Amino acid sequence: MSFTTRIATADDIPAIAALMDRAIAELQRPYLSDAEIASSQLSMGLDTQLIADGTYVVVEDFDGRIVGCGGWSFRATLYGGDHNPALRDAAPLDPAKDAARIRAMYTDPDYVRRGIGRMVLAANERAAKAAGFRRAELMATLAGEPLYLACGYEPIERVSKMSDGGVPVPGVRMGKALSS
Repeated sequence: MSFTTRIATADDIPAIAALMDRAIAELQRPYLSDAEIASSQLSMGLDTQLIADGTYVVVEDFDGRIVGCGGWSFRATLYGGDHNPALRDAAPLDPAKDAARIRAMYTDPDYVRRGIGRMVLAANERAAKAAGFRRAELMATLAGEPLYLACGYEPIERVSKMSDGGVPVPGVRMGKALSS
């Protein structure tokens, strides 16, 4: 099966939001309790600033169905969606000293283990590097950590609470030098 990537538009928001909801509910199940999954909805989700900035990518299958998504940002926010303003900081980063933020990566549960996450990550790393960034950082879920480790990211710190309400949800902040 062939997949294509493109920059997301505002018209994609309903499909992206539905994909995110399914991915959070299904792909976190081996790692989190039901209460943690419910709480993770408070810290994960769509940040439409990424779409407005033109830094959010979708992956489509041959029928045009969005099967993966994720972005990068030149803004300080490390993670969190529109519904959680406490986690957001729109301040611009300095590529000479700050790391680009890899953000909001999700794969449709029906399409896991087909290279979609790697496609999204590679596209965003290339774009961040082209914008002058030498490093990238992200906040990984426990489900996403193996992918990021396999792609060269290293743990920076483990956190016990990514959400700002409800049951604590663990995560790991990770970083990587963008290759030259």
